[in-house]
Amino acid sequence: MKVIPLAAESLGVRSMATYVEVGRTGILIDPGATLAPARFGLPPTEDEWEALRRANDRISAYAARSSFVFVSHYHEDHFRSDPASYAGRIVLAKDPRRMISGKQAQRGEALWKALDGQARVERADGARRREADLELVVSSPLPHGVDGTPFGSIVASTVAAAYLIQQRPTLLYVSGPVSYLERDVGRDAIERAIDQLVRVMDATGCKVIMDHHALRDAGFAERFARLWETNRVATAASHLGLDVTPLESRRNRAWAATRKPPARVPVPRVKMDDRTPRKFAKGGFSD
Repeated sequence: MKVIPLAAESLGVRSMATYVEVGRTGILIDPGATLAPARFGLPPTEDEWEALRRANDRISAYAARSSFVFVSHYHEDHFRSDPASYAGRIVLAKDPRRMISGKQAQRGEALWKALDGQARVERADGARRREADLELVVSSPLPHGVDGTPFGSIVASTVAAAYLIQQRPTLLYVSGPVSYLERDVGRDAIERAIDQLVRVMDATGCKVIMDHHALRDAGFAERFARLWETNRVATAASHLGLDVTPLESRRNRAWAATRKPPARVPVPRVKMDDRTPRKFAKGGFSD
């Protein structure tokens, strides 16, 4: 099995787009990527826009290799509205009429309508498919956060191993705790999330890719030191052997660096005797 993160916070954009290949079957998971329109009260930097362009190019390239496209939910960093990425493929997507509301429901309905006649779209919620090379299992709708969260529900996909401890995963890709929103959700919720992930690793022996929400915290290296120190948790970039570049969480520093005043250039002292005599033109000073 090949697991290739295509875009993620550690690669400079908001995304969990991933390509999974088992035998001759390719699966594109959550083919979306975006930038936060404002973070620290600042717009994206040019480096972020360039990272987004590269991310979209990678997603498009791997879409062409995929037999299946999976959409876990309808936040804009997890799916594309463009039918070209789905055309001719089997699309397993969150049911836009079940345990979903607001803008997510509207986006879901719009996507399903756009794909009518373009792709074979199936409700992913609780689905199970067996292909020649793999078994693909999808969870029932799960809260997108703590119970009662206003962020709706998602469906989790599992390839060749099922859901969390019950099905003994060997590799788990999670978005991590939303510590950048700790003031809103509370410290206890973040600590519980860390404890639960340690529990899953201890019970299954799995390795973990943790990216997305966790990497939006400017202090993610220290905040999640307990997880990194297990040597079983890595970012998407580290999984690929690349440098970790969480551009959004560094946006304030990037803009500060571009707004530094220019360095002062020392002005040489000129002796009065060295000055060039002024020349006067008739009727006034010369330029």
